[in-house]
Amino acid sequence: MDSVPWLTVLTFLPALAALALIPLRSERLAKGVALGASLATAAVAAGLAWTFDPAAGASMQFSESVSWISAGGLRIRYALGLDGIALAMVVLTALLTPLCVLASWSAVRDRVRGFYLALLLLETGMIGVFLARDLFLFYVFWEAMLIPMLLLIGMWGGPRRIYASVKFFIYTLAGSLLMLVAILAGYFKSGGTFDIGELADRLPLLPPETQGLLFLAFSAAFAIKVPLFPFHTWLPDAHVEAPTAGSVILAGVLLKMGAYGFLRFSIPFFPAAAVQYAPVMIALAVVSVVFGALMCMAQSDIKKLIAYSSVSHLGFVVLGIFSFTASGGQGAVLQMVNHGLSTGALFLLVGVIYERTHRRGTDDFGGLAKGMPRYATLFLIVTLSSIGLPGLNGFVGEFLVLKGAFEAHRLAAAAAALGVILGAVYMLKLYRDVFWGPVTAPRNGKLADVSPVELGTLTPLVVLIFVLGVAPNLLLSRTEAAVQAAFRRVAPAPEAAEIPHERR
Repeated sequence: MDSVPWLTVLTFLPALAALALIPLRSERLAKGVALGASLATAAVAAGLAWTFDPAAGASMQFSESVSWISAGGLRIRYALGLDGIALAMVVLTALLTPLCVLASWSAVRDRVRGFYLALLLLETGMIGVFLARDLFLFYVFWEAMLIPMLLLIGMWGGPRRIYASVKFFIYTLAGSLLMLVAILAGYFKSGGTFDIGELADRLPLLPPETQGLLFLAFSAAFAIKVPLFPFHTWLPDAHVEAPTAGSVILAGVLLKMGAYGFLRFSIPFFPAAAVQYAPVMIALAVVSVVFGALMCMAQSDIKKLIAYSSVSHLGFVVLGIFSFTASGGQGAVLQMVNHGLSTGALFLLVGVIYERTHRRGTDDFGGLAKGMPRYATLFLIVTLSSIGLPGLNGFVGEFLVLKGAFEAHRLAAAAAALGVILGAVYMLKLYRDVFWGPVTAPRNGKLADVSPVELGTLTPLVVLIFVLGVAPNLLLSRTEAAVQAAFRRVAPAPEAAEIPHERR
């Protein structure tokens, strides 16, 4: 297996398929090529996950590195690698993309080739972000994925798609430019290298003041991408106007890139600054958890409700990361995957009902459980996953995050726990109103239940919701070493050191 550059294959297989779509004239053939390429990419990702060595989860496996750009003393390498954290994100990306292809099979009717071309190019950009081991290469992938997402929202979105896509672009680009300045500063401060491993050894030696400035520049880009309060305002608009596939990818993968950036760059590169600004990040995370949950309770648009739930759930992820504890970090990574599964499934489910009615307001439905029992069952499972029911995937992630947060910041953990309660309130209220409330339109009793294609699209996510709920160690065992490596230069908060003393 070492003789084949599997990471390059994994990264660029979707892009090659996207290029193959250009000369095609048959929309059915274009759909088939997109589905085949995304399934092949998922198969490669599954093979890498199967052969991945959990005992060496902190080191980069299947590494590839060749000289790319050398001019005037500049050293940029095409370098890819896979550790436990990247593995989780790559597998999630490879899983969701073919499901998005299937979900768009009948929903997308205009410019079909262009839609799948953008979706496949987006997959290459996302996988490249997680695999890049050169900071310049990382930035190229980070910016490259921006255009396909912009097109998905702006060309195949709802009535206000132009406004939403431009807002998404401006927010993301502003953060990216700050990060670019920090990347260049880090390059010169580190002696002229973009190698992420070398930067992780050199940048922590910088003076605290310099670390602080660079940390803020990197973290601004990642906070916008998560998004943390108050950088979240682009997300509801983007979700509401995006097509179903765009919402699934946006919630399932793109938002995780911010949290991934904190784990991969902000904390390992600038540990002193990370400790200094941890109280600020934790405060923003807690505000995001509670604010996002409260906003969900005020929404009548189901997609906007799910969008604000992402603000709340990703707040949990950031809280776990900046607790600097093993359980908090592990819970954050697990919750990144859990959110991708549950929220991705929720957007797919909303897409099912929207395709039938072209409505998505909570007051547009009612009594759907009687006429659509399979749909109601699937929606209930995903709802219970989202609120963290024990036995389903969301419970373990939330538990580990709250445990890690309590070890470091008890008050923050207590405040964040309120988000769990509010999450149950707004999700169960949504389910009650849509499936058991009074029927608001005669058509609701005549809607067709989920089709075999829709059932096949949702089944993998539902299965994984149960699998990770019962056996979370399938993921945790592969991410543990990488999380510990990300935290190796930061000390737990003072409260964490007091806990063993109190137990004695």
